[in-house]
Amino acid sequence: QVQLVESGGGLVQAGASLRLSCTGSGPSFGRNAMGWFRQAPGKEREFVASISWTGNSAVYADSVKGRFTIFRDNANRTMSLQMNSLKPEDTAAYFCAARQYLDWSKEARFYQYWGRGTQVTVSS
Repeated sequence: QVQLVESGGGLVQAGASLRLSCTGSGPSFGRNAMGWFRQAPGKEREFVASISWTGNSAVYADSVKGRFTIFRDNANRTMSLQMNSLKPEDTAAYFCAARQYLDWSKEARFYQYWGRGTQVTVSS
């Protein structure tokens, strides 16, 4: 199995920055592509960003492109999301996910492992 634990959420003002981190563990955690998804109250879970196992390839939702950066440190089994220029519409629970493939994906249904989420609230 794989366990994913997110950290770094919080309450910030619009324009501020936050960095989310996700640490993976478990006997099945290894060569996994990973991603971030978010879910705001009353809305469906949506894709934010995903990164390949090597970290050489990443993809972003249009709504965060140019503001968020996803990166990973495989030696420490962590993946992070640097979020700059935060907007109130970024307010959501953010979930880390991992999949049993090397390449990234935008589709939540292609991820087998999920963290419990961390809350990000951006005030105007």
